[in-house]
Amino acid sequence: MNKQLQKLYDSIEAQRINLLSSVQNLPADKLNGRLQGKWSINQIIAHLIAAERLTVTYIEKKIQGVNDVDDSGLREELKMILLILSQRLPFKFRAPKVVVENTAKETELSKLADNWGIVRTDFKKLLDGIEDQHLRRKIYKHVRVGMMNITHAVKFFREHVSHHTPQIKKLLK
Repeated sequence: MNKQLQKLYDSIEAQRINLLSSVQNLPADKLNGRLQGKWSINQIIAHLIAAERLTVTYIEKKIQGVNDVDDSGLREELKMILLILSQRLPFKFRAPKVVVENTAKETELSKLADNWGIVRTDFKKLLDGIEDQHLRRKIYKHVRVGMMNITHAVKFFREHVSHHTPQIKKLLK
């Protein structure tokens, strides 16, 4: 795997492990408890998994025609900055319909953790197969900002988890 991708992947894996470790000893009622109109901890985790699974599936298809895809440039870098800002500011966004429709109704943390591990393993295999000359190819489609490159995808995974972490912390209180 490319060194830059490896470093980014290692950081999102550490983030995932830390998040799961922070909630692993909670009772089921705490994991599935909801504040009025809000998601439970397990629903947030299921949402993160669904978003990542859909992304991996899309990139697996898009990578097949990687030689026919344009490179990202300054425009995509600017879109990434805006995307990062949107995830770090306390704005609320409605989850995209496709993500909601593909979010598991699972309520058992161990199964969610296993599923997330599988998605991340699949993502790692995908990253392992990306050649250096294809790093800037626009093979990742973010629902709000459009086509981006694979590095942007990994960075979005990191920012997406960071965006939802305060929700989880609020539910832990």
